[in-house]
Amino acid sequence: MAGRRVVVFPSSLELGPVLAQLVTSRAEKAISSHGRFTLGLSGGSLVSMLSKELLALPALDCSKWVVGFCDERLVPYDDPESTYGLYKNQLFSKVNIPDSGILAIDPSLPVNECAEDYSRKLKEAFPNDDKPTFDMLLLGMGPDGHTCSLFPGHPLLEEMEKIVAPISDSPKPPPQRVTMTFPVVNSARCVAFVSTGASKAPVLKEVLEGGAGPALPAARVVPTEGELFWLIDQPAAALLTVQVERPDSGAKL
Repeated sequence: MAGRRVVVFPSSLELGPVLAQLVTSRAEKAISSHGRFTLGLSGGSLVSMLSKELLALPALDCSKWVVGFCDERLVPYDDPESTYGLYKNQLFSKVNIPDSGILAIDPSLPVNECAEDYSRKLKEAFPNDDKPTFDMLLLGMGPDGHTCSLFPGHPLLEEMEKIVAPISDSPKPPPQRVTMTFPVVNSARCVAFVSTGASKAPVLKEVLEGGAGPALPAARVVPTEGELFWLIDQPAAALLTVQVERPDSGAKL
């Protein structure tokens, strides 16, 4: 791993533009290196923040982007719980990303078949990789320390063979989902967590500084060779004692 960077902003208003800059800078790097940019997206509050900030950039070119999902709920695309549906409305429909560059689940399939189908799609999109190696993954974290649909104490935390796994007993509704597993997450070239709000402060302290119990799922995201960023706001960082960066306005990562 290139080393963890914990970057604190006064609020999400300052965080958003830096997130968009980080995404586009890694996109430029990837495209110049190997002709495309592969990005894994997560849902929640990240959808509106990322969409708003990317669309605010002048001359955003997504024609060489390939986008997948770190996890997805097994609901129809028009369901408000569909991460794909939210990004389609707020971002994909407004940029020049080709349809072939969007790797979405097939929510009409039963959950086990859906995971197998999505695994096949990823393998086809990354034919030369032992495990799909994304240029960048954007992750969130729940107040219980989960990330993707990898929940504390769940058997999927130990899944090392499958690249995409089904989950039928998610403690957070809806119960049926598919999720990337740690081997894929930790093979990414760059992983960026976005975590904001005072409600995240206690769990963020445990994830970044360690706790008495087993490591929470978000703490197990340690890219083998890639970069790891935690982009957080001051309310979320309130309890931290680890070293953090506080960039000046306009700074680039």
